[in-house]
Amino acid sequence: MLMMGHEKATCYYPLISCQVMSQTGANQFPALGLILRVFDPNSPQARSIYNLGIVSGLILAVIFAIVSGIVVFALMRFRWREGEPDPRQFAGNRTIELVWTAIPCVIVVVLFALTARTMGVSDPSPAPAPDIVVTGHQWWWEMRYPKSGVVAANEIHIPTGTAFSVQLDSADVLHEFWVPELARKITAVPGHPNHIWLEADKAGTYLGVCTEYCGTEHAWMHFLVVVEPPAEFEEWIKAQLQPAIVPGDATAAKGLALFQRMSCVSCHAIHGTTATAGVGPDLTHFASRKKFGAGVMDNTPENLRRWLANPQKVKPGVMMPDFKFTDEQLTQLVAYFEALK
Repeated sequence: MLMMGHEKATCYYPLISCQVMSQTGANQFPALGLILRVFDPNSPQARSIYNLGIVSGLILAVIFAIVSGIVVFALMRFRWREGEPDPRQFAGNRTIELVWTAIPCVIVVVLFALTARTMGVSDPSPAPAPDIVVTGHQWWWEMRYPKSGVVAANEIHIPTGTAFSVQLDSADVLHEFWVPELARKITAVPGHPNHIWLEADKAGTYLGVCTEYCGTEHAWMHFLVVVEPPAEFEEWIKAQLQPAIVPGDATAAKGLALFQRMSCVSCHAIHGTTATAGVGPDLTHFASRKKFGAGVMDNTPENLRRWLANPQKVKPGVMMPDFKFTDEQLTQLVAYFEALK
């Protein structure tokens, strides 16, 4: 399915993003080659799945080579030749029959044992209480840390070497949560919480996607897993718990006043202001995020201005309407949002 517009075309394949932006458009966040990231596991859970895949692949390759070899040998050695009598017929051979029955049984038992072990490593039982609650929305991700009270959007932060218990929910339709280098896929089902463990061996930023079609902008329902040293993670938690800064700049102050005066407060929350809604992403520390729009744009003043000018032009179908802001209002709002570190 391909939806064409003036600015971009969007196709709905989560593994190979087909976003086509205009020459003056936003920076792309492509998922091209995402599926290949499973070959670079960076957690015990992902590594166990990778190892099982390698062992299973080798076993299957050996089976294919043996069967193909026997077929080729039979074709070459026993092919019909002019003047030769018909081959002698056999009623059966108990030894051969036992062997070709026993070998597949052994292979199945071995693969079953390896798979059961992998399931135990990659999908252990959930913790009594989750460390993070991730909720899928059309088309963005909400992240809550119940123990600290931190709320974020489209970014998960975890420390290196620590397994975090993640509860998966959905606010509307089925979504599929997947970080190829870190964990298996798992479905977010409305009214039926699921669970997964997230852990990373080394610091870095890992791309996650929704891999189950969930509507118009499914292809742009990305998120980031930011893995950092424990000390930096604790600093991030402390920073996220702070209320939004009171703008000292006159332009930013006007942006805050405009934000509170418009219907923005009906959807978004900014701690320290009158905005407390939870329909859309929490914007308290909006400027600290690398992306916005669930990965559709880099978080820069220029991109933010384009988004506010007409969200539907950037991400067709998104729930945020076009408010028809003037240039002056756009300048004020951008100044305020970019101050929310």
